[in-house]
Amino acid sequence: MAAHMRRRLRRGATTTAVAAAAVAALAASQAPAATLSEGSAGGDPQAAGEDTASGGNDGAATGNSPYYTDLPPLVTPDRPGSSSNLPAAGRAEAGIPATILAAYKQAERTVATTDPTCRLPWQLLAAIGKVESGQAGGGRVDADGTASPRILGPALNGQGFALIKDTDGGAYDGDAVHDRAVGPMQFIPSTWASWGQDANGDGRKDPNNIYDAALAAGRYLCANDRDLAVSADLDKAVLSYNRSTEYLNTVRSWLSYYQRGTHEVPDGAGTLPTTPSTPLPTLPGPRPGSGPSVTPSPKPSPSKPGGKPSPSPSKPGGGSTSPTPIPKPPTPPTGEPTPPAETFGSLENAGTGPLRATAGASFDERVSVRARNALGAPLAKAPVTFTVTGDTGTLFAGGKKTVVVRTGADGTATAPELRAGEKAGEFTVTATAGIGRPRTLTYAATVTARQADAIARTDDKELVAVSGEKFTDAVTVRATYKDAAAPGVAVTATMVKDRLGVIDNDKGPYFEDEAGKPVRTLTGLTTDADGKLRLPDIHADGEAGTYLLRLTTEGGGSVVVELTVKAPAETAPEEPASPKAPKATETPQAVKP
Repeated sequence: MAAHMRRRLRRGATTTAVAAAAVAALAASQAPAATLSEGSAGGDPQAAGEDTASGGNDGAATGNSPYYTDLPPLVTPDRPGSSSNLPAAGRAEAGIPATILAAYKQAERTVATTDPTCRLPWQLLAAIGKVESGQAGGGRVDADGTASPRILGPALNGQGFALIKDTDGGAYDGDAVHDRAVGPMQFIPSTWASWGQDANGDGRKDPNNIYDAALAAGRYLCANDRDLAVSADLDKAVLSYNRSTEYLNTVRSWLSYYQRGTHEVPDGAGTLPTTPSTPLPTLPGPRPGSGPSVTPSPKPSPSKPGGKPSPSPSKPGGGSTSPTPIPKPPTPPTGEPTPPAETFGSLENAGTGPLRATAGASFDERVSVRARNALGAPLAKAPVTFTVTGDTGTLFAGGKKTVVVRTGADGTATAPELRAGEKAGEFTVTATAGIGRPRTLTYAATVTARQADAIARTDDKELVAVSGEKFTDAVTVRATYKDAAAPGVAVTATMVKDRLGVIDNDKGPYFEDEAGKPVRTLTGLTTDADGKLRLPDIHADGEAGTYLLRLTTEGGGSVVVELTVKAPAETAPEEPASPKAPKATETPQAVKP
């Protein structure tokens, strides 16, 4: 099956006997076959110097699930490059369904462009496709090249197979407990997550699509700078797909067979195997059937568990050698499985600039990230969760603190517009993507207070108060920003000794706090919807004189207001009346004796 599966439990003399039988069958049929190393056991690739596309781990693309196919036919093409004048058996076996063949050749052309030193032959893909799924069940694909119904391998539950617990939530293989190899090239979900391709341009990476699967297989086989024209590299590539020497020999045989000549047949008209050509390990207790199956109806499997059927297409355990009829597949299941999120290689900033905004305003920048897969290529349709954390009141458009956005074709996801709250301060936006080991990016953001670049009195009345009393006229100001009213702007009022406000004044006029105590600085004042602000009452203390009140805003606006305190009016004492003086023209009367 496909790349990245675990080693099958094939060991000892039983396997050697089976391998020998396979070689004998090939020799009798005159089909080309790679020789087995003496004493090698099936499933042990080390004799061939096997490596894997995943860096030499103990895995393979198919999870080393058993392959299910005939060996090459007894009659092979009679001359290289020819498919004419063949006996019926040979001609039928040499035929490859049209869509399947087109996918293999397209994959060869694509890889030749991106990795020309690999020298991938399409016949190698055909050989693996034959061994893995019988060319997608004889070409049972729709017009887009998607297997219908989908092709599934056995559950990799450790009972005769590798033990691989579910990695895709059953999205690809319908099994939420264990993984199964999927599609014409039999990839297990965890390998497909790293190597899946979109070769047919439909925006999906679907292991059930022969175009996608063939290109993914080609790139997988070419990993680690392999040159498939070199025999040793070819062996390593095939063994990285399924870690079995028997598998290598079978694929090699089909490769040589197809290189001698093939021809196109209609989709659905390809030949199908009737029994597995490779036996299952003999294990105690119950065990699942072998080989990939077409959901919901599996392909034929041995009539009884265990045993070692002959490599020839006969029923296991002896008996009649006539082919077992292939059951008619039931109606394909409706709907397509939802692909899981692909394995992430990285999550990076996609050009997000500084995140700053004034309270109540929208941020000019939007948070944007780019997701890449394990190969560094953009990762499309991956969900990214953006979350706002902080107490500034900032939210995404629509009033949400958390939103989910899927990446586009270029791997980028951009969060909705941010709307700053009314509280100045700092907060963060976190982007999270990926399953299992999520990748995160955190962006710092700042909300600044609303601003005004100018503030002025709304009238020019002289502000006067008698010592010990309140000013009769209130101080009213209007704040503006770029000549427009500035609502919601914070204003600070301070009694100062100089117009620049360098020195605060602790004498003269004052405000009162809630407890009625004198204060000479007020904060937390805010302009109304028209940008206006009416200050609280101002009181004059006992000392007469001229005082200064300075008002400032966020944004640099300021104004200085003069306050005059006069002493109380003094009352003048009343003067006593003086006696009436005689007129100068008057003659004093004579006083009688």
